[in-house]
Amino acid sequence: MTIRPAATVMLVRDAPEPDADGHRLEVLMVRRNLNSDFVGGAYVFPGGSVDPADGGAEAEAACVGRRDGEASALLGVASGGLAYWVAVLRETFEEAGLLLAQRPGGPPLLAGDPAEEARFVAARAAVNAGTLRFLDLCRDERLRLLVGDVHYFAHWITPRGAPRRFDTRFFVAAAPTGQIAAHDAGETIDEIWITPHDALAAHRSGTIEIIFPTIRNLQAIGRFASSGELLAAASAASSSVPTIEPRVVADGNGVRIVLPGDPGYDEAPVPGDPDRPRDFNEAVRSISMKANLEGPPGDPPR
Repeated sequence: MTIRPAATVMLVRDAPEPDADGHRLEVLMVRRNLNSDFVGGAYVFPGGSVDPADGGAEAEAACVGRRDGEASALLGVASGGLAYWVAVLRETFEEAGLLLAQRPGGPPLLAGDPAEEARFVAARAAVNAGTLRFLDLCRDERLRLLVGDVHYFAHWITPRGAPRRFDTRFFVAAAPTGQIAAHDAGETIDEIWITPHDALAAHRSGTIEIIFPTIRNLQAIGRFASSGELLAAASAASSSVPTIEPRVVADGNGVRIVLPGDPGYDEAPVPGDPDRPRDFNEAVRSISMKANLEGPPGDPPR
């Protein structure tokens, strides 16, 4: 199976008041369409596949704050790394209606001008319909994509056996001030701003569905009290992001997941082996709940 490159972003902001633990960090999550092949209805971060048009000279010219050479070095690829940044900003606009961009010399985007907001609502619909290219929108509106404010955070590869596999780079960025998130009613059917603690608690109670990589990233960012602390740490650590490709293993108690470095990782079954879980979506749901109940690595189980 071809593994498709993908990118997703954790957009964060601070709540007006801290929670009981003194944390104010909130993250945007969107709900996948119920008819999605892979765990439909799950809450995820905005993102999707990297398209060929997300890279190249035209895309780089639309960006500010990061060049392709630097982006590629961070991701450990020979070239074309900046396409992941462009893809994640495009997908954020398509799925959540938020645009991390600036018009040099102009006021902040989508911050209260009714005519501009109406124009971008129409542009978003056209981009989602495929009748307008995202980069053409940037050119027509004289926008520069703020890729320098988007920090590389994590790298996950979908386990073998999934109906689709993605090589996904996770990013983190501050939510654009003054803009209002709104799902697209197509690929996404809901949006919420939520603290990592509340998101994980809602998953444990069965209120919402979250899958394993999302859980691990929520656990990671949930250690930070504010968006500023998280973004500073992510910026400092973006050059040392490990690659994680989980493997799903069936055993006598159901299913479990093994990560690189875990005992038995190299002996995990491959697709076609009789011990491989037959219903991959149900296996992911079971594994995800176990990971949430166990808490972050090193923490006591809940």
